[in-house]
Amino acid sequence: MKLNISFSLFALGPLAANAFTSTKVSGPAVGALSAVPGPGQSLGSRMAAQSGPPPDYASAPPPVKQAVAAKTPSVTVQGGSLKTWAFSSPAVERVQVSLKTEGRPLDADVELWAGPDNTPHKIRVYVENGATRPFNAVMETPRGPNTVAVRNIGQLEFPMEAIIEAVSAAEPLGDMNRMDQGPMTIQGGALRTYPFDPQVDSVQVLLKTDGRPLNARIELLQGPNNNKQVIELYTEDGLDRPFYAILETPGSGNVIRIVNTATVEFPLTCSCGAYKIGEKNSFDEMQPVISGFGGSDGRGEGRGPDRDVFRYGGGPN
Repeated sequence: MKLNISFSLFALGPLAANAFTSTKVSGPAVGALSAVPGPGQSLGSRMAAQSGPPPDYASAPPPVKQAVAAKTPSVTVQGGSLKTWAFSSPAVERVQVSLKTEGRPLDADVELWAGPDNTPHKIRVYVENGATRPFNAVMETPRGPNTVAVRNIGQLEFPMEAIIEAVSAAEPLGDMNRMDQGPMTIQGGALRTYPFDPQVDSVQVLLKTDGRPLNARIELLQGPNNNKQVIELYTEDGLDRPFYAILETPGSGNVIRIVNTATVEFPLTCSCGAYKIGEKNSFDEMQPVISGFGGSDGRGEGRGPDRDVFRYGGGPN
């Protein structure tokens, strides 16, 4: 009996070894490891034997990718539920968070977990319309492993789609050539507003400090005290973990308001500017996008003698 068991283990030994050696792994990391010279081989000859052009770091994509959904599948987060994305590799130093809905309100908590009971980054997001104004932000994740937790704090009737993926950390956050407003220091308890033209389709915001904690609130206004999107964030180190986000600004009359909710001992630096500029020439394209509007007949037009009030220009039907 003992002889048979030892013989079966001896026969399975080469098969188990082949199971590990037959897998071929490819990628930039493997290419870098293959450049190590072997016995009797110089480094120059080994590098010359490699196939393929060197990587072009100058043409790296921007931190926030608009078509992120085409590569990474989205995960549905039902109301009141929690989903986590774990990045065990320490090479992941930056992740992108994208949240959207099918047109319903979006209310979520996004947290970065770096070890037990350690939450260095917290974000509270509210969006009136998650389809018109999806949430796109970048979180720095140095010194992994890290975990991104997304909690839908809305009701069960308001699910949302979440996409979390690692992005390149080679490029700086934001397009500094387009950030025409900033950097500007906002003292603790102060606020700053940034109005934008109707041609601006999206706005980029970059907040950071000199190494102190960062507490701020970002509001997207379209009209007096009409919040279309609100972001409340906390970062334990605004220099090591700055906050970068892109806010969609359809329509006209969009204003970004930045409030430093910390005390006067914790100032922050804000940079803001247009991210995408479109062409809006007609009068209808410059009108604000109004959500939750509809008449009694279900077509946005009320019945009765005042039905023309809801139309541009008034006048008889």
